[in-house]
Amino acid sequence: MKRTKVVDALRSTDFGKDITVKGWVRTHRSSKVVDFIALNDGSTIKNIQIVADPAKFDAEILKSITTGACISVMGVLVESQGGEQAVEVQCKDIEVYGLCPGDYPMQKKGQSFEYMRQYAHLRLRTNTFGAVMRIRHNMAIAIHKYFHEHGFYYFHTPLITASDAEGAGEMFQVTTLDLDRVAKTGEVVYDRDFFGKRTSLTVSGQLEGELGATALGAIYTFGPTFRAENSNTPRHLAEFWMIEPEVAFIDKDDLMDLEEDFIKYCVRWALDNCKDDLEFLNKMIDKTLLQTLESVVSKDFVRLPYTEGINILQEAARNGRQFEFPLTGWGMDLSSEHERFLVEEHFKRPVIMTDYPREIKAFYMKKNPDGRTMQGTDVLFPRIGEIIGGSVREENGEKLIAEIRARGMEESTYSWYLDTRKYGSCPHGGFGLGFERLILFITGMQNIRDVIPFPRTPKNAEF
Repeated sequence: MKRTKVVDALRSTDFGKDITVKGWVRTHRSSKVVDFIALNDGSTIKNIQIVADPAKFDAEILKSITTGACISVMGVLVESQGGEQAVEVQCKDIEVYGLCPGDYPMQKKGQSFEYMRQYAHLRLRTNTFGAVMRIRHNMAIAIHKYFHEHGFYYFHTPLITASDAEGAGEMFQVTTLDLDRVAKTGEVVYDRDFFGKRTSLTVSGQLEGELGATALGAIYTFGPTFRAENSNTPRHLAEFWMIEPEVAFIDKDDLMDLEEDFIKYCVRWALDNCKDDLEFLNKMIDKTLLQTLESVVSKDFVRLPYTEGINILQEAARNGRQFEFPLTGWGMDLSSEHERFLVEEHFKRPVIMTDYPREIKAFYMKKNPDGRTMQGTDVLFPRIGEIIGGSVREENGEKLIAEIRARGMEESTYSWYLDTRKYGSCPHGGFGLGFERLILFITGMQNIRDVIPFPRTPKNAEF
């Protein structure tokens, strides 16, 4: 008999019909008169209840059906007698696919997330991680849907690159050289390497994305990126996914409109399409989650120049607000706690911060007429801090070259990038959104390691 997914069985009203459901056992309660098995196949946060008469089954088979075991059940779909579910399956036949011994790591309730990270290959079967991964899928769908509906083209940028888009140098090197030999000789001959030059895993697809925007008008990237940053924080990963739209003929105001509209669309999609999972996470992880998500889509974002933001923070400090990271004044790079203060305590809504000092922003940003600030457009969110980093890009070739030289960067490495300013340059801009930070916000989870299936962090590349 063809398998019925649990999500479809729970919606069905075709009572009296024989169905087959398959999945993993969440719980099994036994008595002399009846056995209750909660079965889940990953298609929904909810389990379907299997009701079995122990007199009709081999006692050893029923005894072997423990938490984590994989089984197939054929039975009659009926209205449930209990109040927790609308339907259940009166079991006629059970087939055990896979037993699960007592040392199954995900067996107990109340395990810490830190404990479960040791078993990232098995934690996916838990209610929490099933919910997070279904939401992650839905967010990927929402992203593609939004950009497709708004005339953007999905553009694939390289994962292996010879340029550093951020100029920070924190990149993973790609090589086929014999590293043992290099260590002995102390000589790195890049001419002998696979690509004939030093190459790395990309930290961003933005620079190549700009090339796409100057040909197709509006593009977006959505793929893995890599940062060799030794950051052991709840907000950093060494391997993560980025969404990076780039748009020709866009100014700062239009870019902020795009950032706000896009992220509201994603949050609304989650509210409309992930109701059961969000309600579970609201109950178990963050009791203000749904309220926070609703507030983001219902309120206009504040648009705040960096200088005004610094003034607000300094005023708060003068009035007794304590910050872990001291405020050093204009020109400082804001920490997450400063960003969250502005969002959560001062404005009580998301903030788009603009016009940052030149020294703390990337070389490709367009300078304002004051020569001191750049047209950055970063979106700051509750609980997260910066969730989007965006800017208008410098379209003037001479100004861009001057900025590259002023920062001591290798001009020849960016010759292809500078060609877009030499041949038919145009105003353009874009932003980057860390996918995992979006999932972190939408799920209410506290650690970015818990919103990606297999996290890559310093000293950790398991599974």
